Amino acid sequence: MMKKKIPMAKALVISAAIFLAGSSLLSAKDTPSVVEHIRLCLWAGLDAYPGSAEAADLEAGPYDYPIKSMKKVAPYLIQGMVYGWEFSYTPSDKTRGVEEYFELTPIQSLSADDKITYSSPWLEESRLNAWVDFTRTENQIQKYNLWASISNKSISGKGYGSFSKGFEGIQEAAADCAKNAVRDYYRKVIKNKPKEITGRLLIRDQPLLGVDSGKYVIKLDFFMESGRIIEYTRF
Repeated sequence: MMKKKIPMAKALVISAAIFLAGSSLLSAKDTPSVVEHIRLCLWAGLDAYPGSAEAADLEAGPYDYPIKSMKKVAPYLIQGMVYGWEFSYTPSDKTRGVEEYFELTPIQSLSADDKITYSSPWLEESRLNAWVDFTRTENQIQKYNLWASISNKSISGKGYGSFSKGFEGIQEAAADCAKNAVRDYYRKVIKNKPKEITGRLLIRDQPLLGVDSGKYVIKLDFFMESGRIIEYTRF
């Protein structure tokens, strides 16, 4: 399949939605360990979502939207791989009239010292591809190894988000994925529905993000640090 390399500035004009190519696109030789160095292959569709706010934003410069898109998606996923998220989950309970609730918040945001690089863009059919790289510090490597200790569970899930929402749809899909992973795990170990479950999650491997039936779909593997399980005091 023919690939065409293009300058980075020119490449960024074309993007409208950013997706993370799965690890299946990388050979074993090209896939580094995520412990020391994170390398993601991002690809971007050539057309904006019809009718979306981004497509209708006529005041945006030709480079503004695609650059902002990539600089939102890459840091968001890398933050989840380096520092992780805290979660609060309330299972639905029809008997008590309780609706399902899930909240995901960053444990720590990336700082100005956390350098992300974008390189080697190329066009392939109807999409733009580019490499995103991030090297962990010694302290961040130690944090990852601590997460990987046997005291933390390994869980995984899949989630969906609105494609028309752009970056917010990716956040929506990630939260849905985390909720499903947490819910599926605790359904197996808790007999009675609790009032609330809290804990922390760290993305432990390459994220897989794409589109399915007009929605973002993301698959994530996590380390989970268990927090509190709050039971109902009475029926």
